[in-house]
Amino acid sequence: MTASHSDSLVVLFGATAGAYGAKLGSDERELILLVWQVVDLHSKKVGTLHKSLVKADSLELSDQCREVSGLTPEGLSKAEPLDRVLQQLSQLVSSDLKLLGRSSYTLCTDGQLLIRQVLHPEASKKNFLLSDCFYSFYDLRKEFHTCYPNSASVKDQTIKSMAEYIGLETDETEEDFGVWQVKTMVAIIFSMLSETCITDCRFTDPETVKYKYETGPCSKSEAVDSETVIRARGLPWQSSDQDIARFFKGLNIAKGGVALCLNAQGRRNGEALVRFVNPEQRDLALERHKHHMGSRYIEVYKATGEEFLKIAGGTSNEVAQFLSKENQVIIRMRGLPFTATLEDVLGFLGPECPVTGGKEGLLFVKYPDGRPTGDAFVLFSCEEYAQNALKKHKEILGKRYIELFRSTAAEVQQVLNRYLSTPLIPTLPTPIIPVIPPPYTIAAGSIRDCVRLRGLPYTAGIDDILEFMGDATADIKPHGVHMVLNQQGRPSGDAFIQMKSSDRAFLVAQKCHKKMMKDRYVEVFQCSGEEMNFVLMGGTLNRSGLSPPPCKLPCLSPPAYAAFQTAAAVIPAEAALYQPQALLSTTRTPQASAAAPPTVTYYPAQAAQLYMNYTAYYPSPPVSPTTVGYITAPPAAVAAAASATHTPMLPQPGALVRMQGLPYNTGMKEILSFFQGYQYAPDDYNGLIQLNDQARSVLQAPKEWVCL
Repeated sequence: MTASHSDSLVVLFGATAGAYGAKLGSDERELILLVWQVVDLHSKKVGTLHKSLVKADSLELSDQCREVSGLTPEGLSKAEPLDRVLQQLSQLVSSDLKLLGRSSYTLCTDGQLLIRQVLHPEASKKNFLLSDCFYSFYDLRKEFHTCYPNSASVKDQTIKSMAEYIGLETDETEEDFGVWQVKTMVAIIFSMLSETCITDCRFTDPETVKYKYETGPCSKSEAVDSETVIRARGLPWQSSDQDIARFFKGLNIAKGGVALCLNAQGRRNGEALVRFVNPEQRDLALERHKHHMGSRYIEVYKATGEEFLKIAGGTSNEVAQFLSKENQVIIRMRGLPFTATLEDVLGFLGPECPVTGGKEGLLFVKYPDGRPTGDAFVLFSCEEYAQNALKKHKEILGKRYIELFRSTAAEVQQVLNRYLSTPLIPTLPTPIIPVIPPPYTIAAGSIRDCVRLRGLPYTAGIDDILEFMGDATADIKPHGVHMVLNQQGRPSGDAFIQMKSSDRAFLVAQKCHKKMMKDRYVEVFQCSGEEMNFVLMGGTLNRSGLSPPPCKLPCLSPPAYAAFQTAAAVIPAEAALYQPQALLSTTRTPQASAAAPPTVTYYPAQAAQLYMNYTAYYPSPPVSPTTVGYITAPPAAVAAAASATHTPMLPQPGALVRMQGLPYNTGMKEILSFFQGYQYAPDDYNGLIQLNDQARSVLQAPKEWVCL
């Protein structure tokens, strides 16, 4: 019986300062003992049995270790560190092989924990490389089960149970710890090689450990076994896929199997989904729960194949072609000028960090309509070029500084999926007049008949809020739940609820404050309609008091514009018309008159939608308003709408100008200053829409959006 890859085995046994047996390596404790012996598979001869203590950085031993091994900190303090012990192992094995007349060997261990969960992780943390022999080994338990199929399962095997199955008589108390284990393993191997073995067992299929993590694309149509996926939490935000692969060193991650998760703003959120080559490797990964990456401990949980495909899967041929260049280092560039070209980026990177394939190694991220997002991904052929590129972090291209980060194939796909799924224009439902409920007034007084919910889970919806409030939902005003969105149009964790009275609001605040919703506690405060109104318009309400929204500041109030003429604006006749409500305060323009008839709000028809990606819309749940961000029209335009029968149109061409790429803190004052010298004479304002404070707050709001 011979092995196809080697003619000898090195039977290896080890122990750590912590857990023993099935939990070996699960507590991150260091290796303190190695015992080995060479076995000639042809002549069935053995070499000298060697036992070596290993000096750990921490000499503290667990009670189980002291009891089982009999070792003491005093004895370990005189030993050599792990890297030197492994050098001695290599030298002694080579010497024994020469005496036996052999040249090659493969390690053989009791299970996989010593190699995968102890040696590789510890060597990675101590920054030294293991020799090639530690990347291929035989698992004695698997080989034994193959030779004796009727024996216990691989998971339940131990050295003692294998010896008992084949009738070996050994006394564990007669030998030192580690010596008995190696001698018994050698005896088991000889028994397996004898003619009494039921099946022809030949050590021909060794276990392998991948040298490095391989990047690659993942298709949404690919089948991903849920038993091979884990979720890692608590990662440093700057972690790359190679850092995560290093954390799981010793375990085989599938090609392109690391997917870093992004938050709503497109930034890494400290989580990653990792896909392993088989369920066995996944189970070993779960044993690294709360192991450390630097000074941070990482949580490891089970995940599903669907979750992995949602993050890493893609359908874009352009991305697949970009990622088809394997073993490349990927760098993400963020904050590029929208006018930047391929030549600009290549010039920015310079000759010291050449891009793989030149222009083919650059991928610009764009919206579905082809507009640039300011993001790009770059391929480099080696780590040196990538490091040179990262040194340009926050250097200037044009008039903007550029951020550079390490990235992954999964992140490329995730960013592309995010932007490609972004709608060009917020789609509003076609209004149906008979089913639209009457308008509801948002209170603006000082009566404290409202409550504010703060710290909601970002996935919380109206139903979750109703369940959270319990019986108090009967005291909510009709359409009195208001969700607050952030600048990206996503839930901010805040909501306001209008109650029927201040007493009811007080009781809700007392009853529900710090009550749990899903996995988070929610703070509930009583407030007034005026305070709620200010926050919904972009102001702040915190312990420091109430800060008005920018649209209420006199310094940001632009001059009033003349109302556009009736003929210049055609409002769709089928639009749902509403009387104005106290959603926001009335216009502050000098032309506004107390006797002026009320303005009217409307939904633009599909063909006449204004191209404003800053309006926020929330589908009408049972207790949420049906209103949306408004642009108002003067009464004369309403009369025109009533008699209009032709196709609705926007104001005449050139009247509206859309500005993109504004800084988030831009206000009306900055916009007017930007157009200094290009303002029209009052007589030429025919095509301009008159803006009251309500519409102005929608255009300007720099902080929060209202989800109505």
